[in-house]
Amino acid sequence: MEGRRISPSKIKAVVVSCDMTTPYGQGTDACWNSILSGKSAVSRLNRFNAKAFQSEYAATINGLKYHQKDSLVIQMLQSLFNKPSVLIPEDAKLILATTKGEIDLLEKMILEGKGNMSDCGLGSFLKKVSTLTGVKDAGIIISAACASSSAALARAAAIIRSRYSDCVLVIACDSITEFVFSGFSSLMALDKSAAKPFDKNRSGLSLGEAAAFALIMSDSRARQEKRKIIGEIAGWGLSDDANHMTGPSRTSEGLILAIKKAFKTADIDKKDVGFIAAHGTGTVYNDAMEIKAFHTVFKNIKIPVYSIKGAIGHTMGAAGLVEMIIALRSLKERKVPPTVNLRDADEDALGWVSSRECPVGENKMALITNAGFGGINTALVVA
Repeated sequence: MEGRRISPSKIKAVVVSCDMTTPYGQGTDACWNSILSGKSAVSRLNRFNAKAFQSEYAATINGLKYHQKDSLVIQMLQSLFNKPSVLIPEDAKLILATTKGEIDLLEKMILEGKGNMSDCGLGSFLKKVSTLTGVKDAGIIISAACASSSAALARAAAIIRSRYSDCVLVIACDSITEFVFSGFSSLMALDKSAAKPFDKNRSGLSLGEAAAFALIMSDSRARQEKRKIIGEIAGWGLSDDANHMTGPSRTSEGLILAIKKAFKTADIDKKDVGFIAAHGTGTVYNDAMEIKAFHTVFKNIKIPVYSIKGAIGHTMGAAGLVEMIIALRSLKERKVPPTVNLRDADEDALGWVSSRECPVGENKMALITNAGFGGINTALVVA
């Protein structure tokens, strides 16, 4: 009826287009099929000399040029958006999620002693991304550590539900540079070979890099434009456990709160969840915190859990978006991917994680969890 206000709860935030580039190569198919094969993309680094660091292994994208005119993340994004098949509306709101952006340009400037500091900042990067995508919106940046892109997706869904806009473009990217690698090495957070999420012998994470985007619309606009609907961001929740600069709370109260918030905004029960795409970094405390949260939320119900970080590494600010795209593919194929590199599951994770794929029940949704430095926790429910 004309003039009737539609309840925000009736508006659906749907994904109508998405793509990614990961250490497995270009596109979702390459990433999905490689994860199912159980093959890890983590290998010995050749981008810079890593002998002085805790590990010499990471998951990098082939063909990127280090310390050149274009940053690593711009090179990744060019491979995604320089395609005639990518149709981004000019009126889309832009959200860019990243932890370090074009940090390699700053490295290059310091090493060579020339250049402009302002060209290395996130503001400059946002302008480049806006120009690359062709949107009129100046955009915003969400830099919330390794929960950046899942927080951006939550923001996008909230924008659409609140009717502030009916179209949002979320872009996420991060790259492996010597500065970033040395930082994680100084925290003694790296596995010496490849990360083993939820394994009793896990000893750290493996860094990875990726770029991805998702075009999110209201379901009414998607139907009007005859867009194919890939999935829905049905619920979201964010919290901060305020525990430590880099370590998660051992009692997992922050993640539990984020999950409960996501269930509330999605208006679902825990029984509606078919599987969990966990943050699963492979560090001792992160994996233990997540499993504790899942035990608390789901109690006696064991839900299939997996992590893709043993496969493509921890892609930092891009992690949540890449994981959402894979989760939507899992729902479409009705398959829960294996946790790559899992050999001997930790006792608390037994019955939850597997090194083999398993089926997803009908009419189920996916829960995606992420955590970041500073105690940030995010949870998304996708359908």
